[in-house]
Amino acid sequence: MNTVTFGKASSGLDMPDTALAMLDEQGTIVGWTQAAEHLVGRSAEGVVGRSAALVLPLFGEGQSTSDFVKHCRAQNGWSGTTAVRDQHGRTIEACLRITMLRGLAGAVRWFVSMVDTGPLAGDTMSSLVSGPLLGRVPIGVSVRDPQLRCVYANDVMAEHDGIPCDQRLGRRLTEVAPGPRSEALEAMTRQVLRSGTTKVHEYRTWMPVGKGRGYPLAASFHCLQGADGQSLVACLVSADPAESRLARERLAAVGEAEARLGGTLDVMRISQELAELAVPLLADFVAVDLEQSTPSGDRSTVRAASAGEQRPALRRAGQASIHAGVPESPWVRGGPVTVPQASPFAAVRNTGRSHLEPILDRAPGTWMDHVPAVGEKTRSCGVHSLMVLPIRAQNALLGVVLFLRTEDPTPFHEGDLLLAEELVRRAVRALDNARRYAREQTAALALQRNLLPRRLQGGIAVETASRYLPADVEHGVGGDWFDVIPLSGARVALVVGDVVGHGLHAAATMGTLRAAVRTLADLELPPAELLSRLDNTIQRLVEEEDCEPADGTATVVGATCLYAVYDPATRVCTMAGAGHPPPAIIDPQGRVTFPDLPAGAPLGLGLGLGDPFQSVELELPEGSLIAFYTDGLVESRDRDINEGMNSLGAALAQPGRALEDLCDRATESFLEQTSCDDVTLLLVRTCSLGTDRAASWTLPSDEYASRKARQLVGGQLHTWGLDALTDSTKLIVSELVTNAVRHGAGTVTLSLKEHNALTCEVSDTNVCVPQLRSAGITDENGRGLFLVAQLSRRWGSRPAPKGKVVWAEQELPGGACSRSRPLQAA
Repeated sequence: MNTVTFGKASSGLDMPDTALAMLDEQGTIVGWTQAAEHLVGRSAEGVVGRSAALVLPLFGEGQSTSDFVKHCRAQNGWSGTTAVRDQHGRTIEACLRITMLRGLAGAVRWFVSMVDTGPLAGDTMSSLVSGPLLGRVPIGVSVRDPQLRCVYANDVMAEHDGIPCDQRLGRRLTEVAPGPRSEALEAMTRQVLRSGTTKVHEYRTWMPVGKGRGYPLAASFHCLQGADGQSLVACLVSADPAESRLARERLAAVGEAEARLGGTLDVMRISQELAELAVPLLADFVAVDLEQSTPSGDRSTVRAASAGEQRPALRRAGQASIHAGVPESPWVRGGPVTVPQASPFAAVRNTGRSHLEPILDRAPGTWMDHVPAVGEKTRSCGVHSLMVLPIRAQNALLGVVLFLRTEDPTPFHEGDLLLAEELVRRAVRALDNARRYAREQTAALALQRNLLPRRLQGGIAVETASRYLPADVEHGVGGDWFDVIPLSGARVALVVGDVVGHGLHAAATMGTLRAAVRTLADLELPPAELLSRLDNTIQRLVEEEDCEPADGTATVVGATCLYAVYDPATRVCTMAGAGHPPPAIIDPQGRVTFPDLPAGAPLGLGLGLGDPFQSVELELPEGSLIAFYTDGLVESRDRDINEGMNSLGAALAQPGRALEDLCDRATESFLEQTSCDDVTLLLVRTCSLGTDRAASWTLPSDEYASRKARQLVGGQLHTWGLDALTDSTKLIVSELVTNAVRHGAGTVTLSLKEHNALTCEVSDTNVCVPQLRSAGITDENGRGLFLVAQLSRRWGSRPAPKGKVVWAEQELPGGACSRSRPLQAA
């Protein structure tokens, strides 16, 4: 006996918001529902008896209504996404489905369902796929008049309830299939006709299918109104809830793909996510193969090509299977993929169009045998259906996606292809974003590496080694920088900094700050004063950019910095910080300290009040190791900065080890983890300028000072074997000492330093900076500094705690070059 179970509305057939209408064979509206009135704002009185083109522009686009009707008859209906015109002439995008119904004497009616694409699948679902996909879910339709006689039905209804169409037409259900089930269904039909509404009642019922077992169906009842607004006919729509649910589950999965695929900027991860999302949703095996240029963000992606053109190799970026170990694939993830000639892959890459092969020809001698591994895997795994889709972005081909079925016996069909294309379209958005981001990060990294020093020049003051490790692709290149700047008197400036943010702007800002630091370093400023001027420079840059921002948004520029000056003659390191972590100092015995350095305010934020930066002087033993770093090395999500600093100190507490080895040791943990920030490490090992390379004398401030200075210099240069420089050096020293005596007060200090040059330094108590000027023909003075400039390769002055230092450098003779090799630290 047939059974029927009525209960709460089923979720298997979602029809409450579906607007229904019925057209005659010529495309004239003959039935209308209240849901259709709600959708377009037109009542039954305003549309029944008029052409469907009134609300469906599709019926009149480029063809007559009769032409479209002929097309629908040839295709046994139509489904897709189209515009629906409301009462104000505005169009609404809707999923449209037209089903052909047959009546007595060959009469034909068209059953039309319309669903607003917004509520159907959410804001992120493309109606181009949702409509056709749901349109492929078979629905049974039967239309009954007020006497409950079936006047129209489609062939699917016969498949659902087992009653042939010719037996159903003109008869009541209780006449064809007597029993409680039929009586219950007729009762529901009377209720719908009597109420005259389109309120939907859905029930789960077991309907017989021929002589076999019954299966669950979801049924909904609707009332169609005539031109007078009264109940005209009732229709019953039935569907297999399993098929409907599967279609909607697939739509929901595609709708969620946006967030899942857009959660990363790594093209390899996006490709793997795409493959895993499609298995087993669509296929038993999915592979994503990208052009070799795509992961790096290169613009040289493949475009249209002539026949026979050699294509660059693909790379297997992602693959997933219902079987463990992915046995269907002859290629490993990340490895190159060979594209067989005259294959669907080659066709898709050449044409840029999708390829659907419901029944795969696995006979010997087909395209798959051009690559034996492909043919062997295809046959051994039982591949019987195939789809290959292009990955296209901005007219560029990024790669292809392969869908295979092995265990699922159902061949791929057009609905599967539509869903696959929608899924790939979502992935293209993420891949294109990642590709453009990768291009920007590649440019930023190239810019940063070009701006960073290629070779560190520590002279004889320090030995150096460095590492710069950019953050992962998710976070991009940052604004870290470091530098070693030679200064006068064999001294060296050591700097490390970190610009706020990532990407091209951070890298460009880093280049600006590095140039500014080098310019200020040439002024021989003390570290605290240099940071103050750098802070002012950044604030001016911010003000200029805020006045006329390029993209209409204010630019935020901030940076931390640590600046130090090391003097090998005194072994004193003077440093100041601007919001930057203190350096690690390891003495020759391996003891680690982090100096109590005033933190200072970060640069460019306008937080410095009064005297924001303060310097600290440290006297270091020869052979001390100083580690300058950015916070990316010592701070992460998994540990705080104190723990990171202690780990760094432990890694560097290895006296006697080469600096390159220590750099590797200190950064090896960074290479094993994903970092959200760049890592910069600058290691310097201090050297000293001993008495065999430096000499200093204190001279009285009298008329005999110059003569005494010339005598001392001559004797020292003879001792060093630099007699060739004696005459020029005596002239330089004589002029500098004379100026110091004439313009200063108190004692004068004279120093000689032999390093990669010979430096003469004269210190006095006058803070005025000497200026080079052109003396007139009759002037008795003003030629001293001009003479100094002519005899030296460069000269200058710098502030001192109690005055200033004027210095001049001379090239060493060729025979003395060996003496200028860097000292070996103890």
